[in-house]
Amino acid sequence: MISANNVSLQYGKRVLFDEVNITFAGNNCFGVIGANGAGKSTFLKILSGDIEPNIGHVTLEKGKRMAVLKQDHFKYDEETVLNTVMMGHEILYSLMKEKDAIYMKEDFSDADGVKAGQLEEEFAEMDGWSAESNAASLLSGIGIAEDQHFKLVKDLDGNQKVRVLLAQALFGEPDILILDEPTNDLDLKTITWLEDFLLDFKNTVIVVSHDRHFLDTVSTHTVDIDFSKVNMYTGNYTFWYESSQLALKQKLTANKKAEDKKVELQAFIDRFSANASKSKQATARKKMLEKINVEDIKPSSRKYPGIIFTQGREAGKQILSVNNLSYVNKEGETLFKGVSFNVEKGDKVAIIGDNSLATTAFHQILNGELEATTGDFEFGQTITTAYLPNENEEFFDGEDSLMDWLRQYSENKDEMFIRGFLGKMLFSGEEVLKKSDVLSGGEKVRCMLSRMMMASANVLMLDEPTNHLDLETIEALNNSMKTFTGTLMFTSRDHTFTQTVANRIVELTPKGFIDSLKTFDEYIVDGGIADQKKVLS
Repeated sequence: MISANNVSLQYGKRVLFDEVNITFAGNNCFGVIGANGAGKSTFLKILSGDIEPNIGHVTLEKGKRMAVLKQDHFKYDEETVLNTVMMGHEILYSLMKEKDAIYMKEDFSDADGVKAGQLEEEFAEMDGWSAESNAASLLSGIGIAEDQHFKLVKDLDGNQKVRVLLAQALFGEPDILILDEPTNDLDLKTITWLEDFLLDFKNTVIVVSHDRHFLDTVSTHTVDIDFSKVNMYTGNYTFWYESSQLALKQKLTANKKAEDKKVELQAFIDRFSANASKSKQATARKKMLEKINVEDIKPSSRKYPGIIFTQGREAGKQILSVNNLSYVNKEGETLFKGVSFNVEKGDKVAIIGDNSLATTAFHQILNGELEATTGDFEFGQTITTAYLPNENEEFFDGEDSLMDWLRQYSENKDEMFIRGFLGKMLFSGEEVLKKSDVLSGGEKVRCMLSRMMMASANVLMLDEPTNHLDLETIEALNNSMKTFTGTLMFTSRDHTFTQTVANRIVELTPKGFIDSLKTFDEYIVDGGIADQKKVLS
């Protein structure tokens, strides 16, 4: 058990946390959510002891061991990969090193023998003899091949280092596991492995993530950081989101009777409880939902952007024809080849692949930023497009205010018209005068979405649109993509986004491509990703 007791933290005039009292315990996974800047990562650092609050304290139950996903990717550069993972259990690792040091002494004495015997006993009690094999198993599960286990960490690439640090945090079954964005830079297979690992984990997990599918799969509780307060709710992210939206809707319906509201909320709980038993989550989590009191459901104070895409003109029948498209990069690596398909009106196509360089190159080719190595493509005569690139730095290299930045992309230069689009993306008041070159990653993406909305295009192309966004903006964008009546081509690592939007999957591989008229989940179950038997070349 770990608890925050009367914790407050203030930076200058900004109050980040105000008298927070919360306890994390049991075989539960607590998904921590909050808008960008709300203090999610800071709160985890307070719990782990990396940051001291101004007031209050954190209590860790005596005898319990905590493990934290490290963010310093260079700390273990001179260590082997296997040793780095075992360092996650500090007591076991130091005992191992002490024991080995005694055996290596040239003047080994009787006293050394007694001490070594004591250490061996402690080592065995901690299951030390299985430490190396357990660490190796974790590494293999998380995508680090066996021939890399004895390499130095500095010889791995950035994505591999992230996986090693994740394996380090998971090693040795800690009593409390703290994970900040553990799915970053993980592919679908590894995320699924991590989901299964955490579902089987018997102790307490506290996790920050923007991956809704991941939170929904592993979380038993949702911890919401909002307006300097930290509140805990039973249920995963989707339960929290849908229940809070329902409660807000009821709050705005002044003439609805209290008894009718209660019946509606209880029906919602019952429906969600029934669905929980059919998912990967355990039946115990279904029982948690059944115990929820209707009065526990509160409306959220969150603000969601107004993302609304409209078509300036209706598209004709011919949308896009792609013919034998291939791309080989400057290093001579084939990213994809022989891609041929026709996009039909109303298609919502997820462009996926193991290599994000391939999907980004594909989007860049369609938008005139790269030349294909072979093949060509043609949009229909009635088609207008809008594109959200993966990288947007080149759009924000000036010192224009947000008003002037967005105005350059609009035929209508009226201030109120421009303010309206910025307001939809939660830029209000003096915020519209902020300089465009000082925006955060999430603010830049919101500006790019305003630019897309202005275009009134009938074909939208988006490459990793959820990068840098908070859950509120992801939710709003997801809903707008579902209701958009035009044609979509997009790439996203957000499982829920892809599953709920796409009605067609096109997977790019170096050997060919796969074109499937299925939802994302159906495609995965059917053998994706990159089932070589289905690759068309």
